[in-house]
Amino acid sequence: MLSILDRYILRKYLGTFVLMLLLFIPIGITVNLAEKIDKILANEVPFIEVAKYYLDFTIYFANLLFPLFLFLSVIWFTSKLANNTEVVAFLSSGVSFYRFLRPYMIGATIVCIGALFLGMYLAPMASKGFNEFKYNYLKKGKQDRDQTNVYRQINDDEYIYVSYFNVNQNTGNNFTLEHFDGNQLEYKISAGRITYNVEDSTYSLFNYNKRIIGEREDELIYQPKLDTVFSFDIEDLTPVEYIAETLNFTQLNTFIQREKAKGSSYINRYEVVRWKRWSIPVSAYILTIIAVAVSSMKRRGGMGVNLAIGISIGMVFIFFDKIFGTMAEQSDFSPFIATWFPNFVFAILAIYLLRNAKR
Repeated sequence: MLSILDRYILRKYLGTFVLMLLLFIPIGITVNLAEKIDKILANEVPFIEVAKYYLDFTIYFANLLFPLFLFLSVIWFTSKLANNTEVVAFLSSGVSFYRFLRPYMIGATIVCIGALFLGMYLAPMASKGFNEFKYNYLKKGKQDRDQTNVYRQINDDEYIYVSYFNVNQNTGNNFTLEHFDGNQLEYKISAGRITYNVEDSTYSLFNYNKRIIGEREDELIYQPKLDTVFSFDIEDLTPVEYIAETLNFTQLNTFIQREKAKGSSYINRYEVVRWKRWSIPVSAYILTIIAVAVSSMKRRGGMGVNLAIGISIGMVFIFFDKIFGTMAEQSDFSPFIATWFPNFVFAILAIYLLRNAKR
């Protein structure tokens, strides 16, 4: 059963967090619209598409910055409690500081579960619409995928290469497929042009050449045109840069397993997305403890000092999250360590601040 104290703080916790979202999301939409309005008008984007974009933007924005909003909201209402000497009253009544923290942890659990559901299922759908609108209307002429010198391992034995692939026309130039048995090349297929036929999911190869490696001499096969089936599709050949962000929990796990089997060079990028979906919600607990420890004491200067400290800590957390995430995406640095390291560092800070706050 929740006590009166628990219900009181829990209402403040969740209410202030929701209020913070309702205050900042419209500001984010306004700033984004002011920046993009010229391109939207120039491209004559239909109103319904703009409305869908800003619905997706709202979910995308909330998922991206919810730790900062949560952190500031906890600092805000806890500072008000401290300035009204309510915290002193709670603790003076015999309530321990850890008992005082219980409703905060209950609130953090509710937010963590909500953030997990948001990040695993709602945010991927919103990210898909958000990015598609951006590349269709706001970044016309810019590509959302690699189209030049595409080299992919499609399974354990086969590698493909295309010098240029036009996604809009489903056509590529200078196509090559190499089939290996272990380290031994068995045959090589090449074509001057490859076209994907959407209606029957086949490929047409023009100026088709197949070279079968023999023990004594090679066998050469040539055809002006050959229609065939391959074990890869267009998304395997040229996946969009933001593909991992658009996949829900189960889809992302399946996609990463498939990409690992193909030896994809973008595995770290996909792994960062996957681990962040777990690490960011868990940060609700750590940031809540830090926020309470920082703001539960009445300070000279009032709430302004607490908010200044909170904003500084929040910015450092986001900086750590971005810098280590980028490091993992661009190098061989472990995605697991990169995504969980900010939580680890700030968990140590939370323990230190909590021990000082108890005194």
